[in-house]
Amino acid sequence: MATLKQTTQPGAVLTTVRVGPGLRVELLRLVVVGLTLATAAIHASLGGVMFMLNAAGYTMFAAAMTLPGPFARIRWLVRLGLLGFTSATIGGWVLFGARFDLAYIDKALEVGLIGVLLVELWRIDGGPIEVIRRLRWLAGRVGATFVARAGR
Repeated sequence: MATLKQTTQPGAVLTTVRVGPGLRVELLRLVVVGLTLATAAIHASLGGVMFMLNAAGYTMFAAAMTLPGPFARIRWLVRLGLLGFTSATIGGWVLFGARFDLAYIDKALEVGLIGVLLVELWRIDGGPIEVIRRLRWLAGRVGATFVARAGR
């Protein structure tokens, strides 16, 4: 079983996250980036401002998933953003989207993307409880920054 060590906050003790056999971190990330770029290409092929902006958003998420160094520490946040973006895209299509063959293919890719992101959330990020803990820590840091700046 492979082990991935990451920190949840600066100065914190390293958190060990176990990745099950056969599910390598690189493979999961490759699948996420591939599905993200595939749906970006479909949206870009449709033309129009809304579709081009959606394609740009997916492309930026794919790039953020591959950035090394300090950006790798916030990859969990990128995963959450991509999960929300993909869910919002599917929701928008359900409410307002055209029903044609390519749209159904794209939605299948997006549902697959959500599935792989959820696997990553469980396997790499430690599950929803760990992600909520990180979000609470992040909100506390942002709140403390605003309080400190307001007190100047």
